[in-house]
Amino acid sequence: MSEPTIAGFDPARVLADLYALRKIGAYKTGVHRPSLSPEHIRSLDWLAAALPAAGLQPTIDGIGNVFGTSAKPGRKLLAGSHLESQNQAGWLDGPLGVVYALEAARVLNPVADFDGAVEVAAWCDEEGHFGNLLGSSSYVGDVKESEIDQAIDRTDNRRMRDALAAAGYADRPRIAVERGRHIGYFEAHIEQGDWLESHHLKIGVVTSIVGIWQFKLIITGTQNHAGTTRMAIRRDAGLAAVRLLTALDEAFRKAAGPRTVWTTGRIALDPGAPSIIPGRAEILFQFRDDDPALLARLETLLRDTAAAHTERGPCPIEVIKLRGTTPALMQPRFQDAIEAAAATYAGGKSDRIPSGAGHDAQILAKVMPAAMLFVPSIGGISHHWTENTSDADIATGAHVFVAACAKMLAI
Repeated sequence: MSEPTIAGFDPARVLADLYALRKIGAYKTGVHRPSLSPEHIRSLDWLAAALPAAGLQPTIDGIGNVFGTSAKPGRKLLAGSHLESQNQAGWLDGPLGVVYALEAARVLNPVADFDGAVEVAAWCDEEGHFGNLLGSSSYVGDVKESEIDQAIDRTDNRRMRDALAAAGYADRPRIAVERGRHIGYFEAHIEQGDWLESHHLKIGVVTSIVGIWQFKLIITGTQNHAGTTRMAIRRDAGLAAVRLLTALDEAFRKAAGPRTVWTTGRIALDPGAPSIIPGRAEILFQFRDDDPALLARLETLLRDTAAAHTERGPCPIEVIKLRGTTPALMQPRFQDAIEAAAATYAGGKSDRIPSGAGHDAQILAKVMPAAMLFVPSIGGISHHWTENTSDADIATGAHVFVAACAKMLAI
């Protein structure tokens, strides 16, 4: 199958779409568009209304995923991302990939002598307001109805069932993957880091997506008076938490790989008063890497360190694993296609890099070959309303994305 020329690509149209979405739920220079909020629903309706002009039939399913499907015969490539945001966050995290996919469909699908089509998806709740990549996980068959029943918004305690009903999606079926329909999945995203910007690059060709392993550490002490309890007999859960985290940081630095990261996201002390020795500490601890064997070794190290501190006393420590996603490798031939497109449309200013953040592509990789393209993030900022990428870099990334879609369909 011959590859079409990229005629009809319109960077002004790409930017206009992104700026239109930026107005939906605008917050300072970013957006506030939580999953299944009225603002998020408006963005899904915006996409559904835009899909027919790309030759696609729009559908919003029972979990809030949007699909644009093509009746054109031949090979099909699925492309997209998500439209909801983190709270008071950036305007490109998610929408960039949806609009790039939409533009690829508008450019490539009308080409009569090209035996291929781009289909578009916008996955619901990639940002995890109700769960963990629920929309794409639903599509690949990894979400039970009971999980939707139990899903509650982490900010305002809305039940997902109630939010779906309010949006009008409650009685709709959840669409599942049709095996063999697509040659693969392609997603574009801002880098959310500073590698591309700091190295004066325009395109990141993603090689892998990290696994994210998250734990709750519960430390049990004895609550008592802060002024009358002698230091020698105290069982201070707060102090034990600090000592444990210091030991973990030192141990992880010795065992980590070159791109391993770890984070203490929350420390909660109970009762949390200045004149009371805390009787309980609860810690959320997370680490990430793209090597499954290293992730397993780090979990062992975490548990062994906690066990040693429990044995030493005076406060026992419980380790509870909350989640552990599997790292995903991106398809090598698709990486080659992105790199070739970048050579033509980005002056060869590309690099192959892993993704330190989770994305829907890692879920789609379970059922089909997957690929990702990154564009630079100004200052490496993301998950904040100051997140941004220059218009020029957005346009370059879109051109490379459309060309890479054509190359993938021609492989």
